[in-house]
Amino acid sequence: MSYHILVLDLDGTLTNSEKKITAPTLEALIDIQEHGKKVVLASGRPTNGVWPLAEQLRLKDYGSYILSFNGGRIIDCRTGETIYNRLLPSEVVAPACRIIKKYESSGVNIITYNQEEIFSSSAPNSYTLLESRINSMPVNVCENLADAVSFPINKMLVTGEAPLIAQAQRDLQNYFHTYVSTYYSEPFFLEIMPRNIDKAASLQKLLNSIGLTSNEMICCGDGCNDITMIESAGLGVAMANAQPLVLEKADYVTKSNDEDGIVHVIDQFLR
Repeated sequence: MSYHILVLDLDGTLTNSEKKITAPTLEALIDIQEHGKKVVLASGRPTNGVWPLAEQLRLKDYGSYILSFNGGRIIDCRTGETIYNRLLPSEVVAPACRIIKKYESSGVNIITYNQEEIFSSSAPNSYTLLESRINSMPVNVCENLADAVSFPINKMLVTGEAPLIAQAQRDLQNYFHTYVSTYYSEPFFLEIMPRNIDKAASLQKLLNSIGLTSNEMICCGDGCNDITMIESAGLGVAMANAQPLVLEKADYVTKSNDEDGIVHVIDQFLR
């Protein structure tokens, strides 16, 4: 099979344990773009948290793409045009904040984003601070998050210790049923997304818009929020450091993110 588009999760996949793109990976990704392949950075991060990596990889020069907010938004890097943008219904915000409030005394946060800042319901825990560092976005602690969110949002994120946010997920699902999607991008990150939005669904919209099929796509990831795109791809790749369920679902397991696993995929399937 001839593959024409390479889709990459960021943390734990494209970047190493230091959250950096290594020189061999950078060189390989620029090389395949020079030879006509497209690269998509597909992440749960907000768009502003993806742009610095897109600039490193020169996605604008080669007409590649960003898929941010776990599929909530797709951007053509050459033009800056938003190809797709699915918003979280505004009526979700207040009840989600109310449900999470009973967990705040145990250190759980619920957060969301505008273009410049992360908005948090309470003093940031270590996981919210990690999200802040990853995306280079400051945290704005709001006395009333629901009132502060007067702008459109693509997702909310619950951060905290895994057992607590597992309980919070059950409460959210009992309230919203299937009106929104909730799933983990990390054991300490619970995504609250519009219904039926994930990386795979949004990638299909991108493929339709550029005239490619899923059989021509390679998707690489390490986390549970990557499973749908790995399953939908012509070649679904798990990193060696991926979570066990991801390893089980993949067609191919490459080296870890600290061993230039993406270069290995490129050498095997795109050169």
